[in-house]
Amino acid sequence: MGMIKDKPSGNGHVADIEKALRRISGNIKQKGREILNQYKITPPQFVALQWLLDYGDMTVGDLAGRMYLACSTTTDLVDRMEKANFVVRIRDGNDRRVVRVHLLEEGERIIEEVIVKRQDYLNELLIHFDESERLTFERLLNKLQQEMNEE
Repeated sequence: MGMIKDKPSGNGHVADIEKALRRISGNIKQKGREILNQYKITPPQFVALQWLLDYGDMTVGDLAGRMYLACSTTTDLVDRMEKANFVVRIRDGNDRRVVRVHLLEEGERIIEEVIVKRQDYLNELLIHFDESERLTFERLLNKLQQEMNEE
C-alpha cells in the first residue's frame, strides 16, 4: 500500500492541511458525541434540532433534504424527538395539508447547553494561543469557509 505524496501548493502542503483538518474534525466529532452522551439525544437528533434552531419550522421533507436522509428515516427521527418533547408537529396556517416541525423549549435548551459545552472544550484548547494567533486562526478558517461556500 503506497503512501499518498504531499502535493506542494503555493501556500504549503495540501496533503498536510487535509490530514490536519480531518484529524481536527474527528476529534471535535468525538468530543461532541461524548457531550451528547450526557443528554438523551442522538447525533442525528442534534443535527436536526440545529437546523430547526437556525432556520425555523420546516416540513419533514425539507429537514430530510438538509440532512441528506430519506423522508421515512426523518419521519422516525421526528417521531422520537416529538416523544422526547424536543419538537412538535404543527399544521401550516396557510395550507392545512402542510405539517411543519417546530422546535420546543426543551429542544432549544439542549442545543444551547451542548453548544456551550463544545465552545468550552474549544476554549480550553485555544487558551494556548495568544490573541494574535486566535484572530489569525479565525480569519483563515472564515476565509476557507467562504471559499467552500462559493463553490
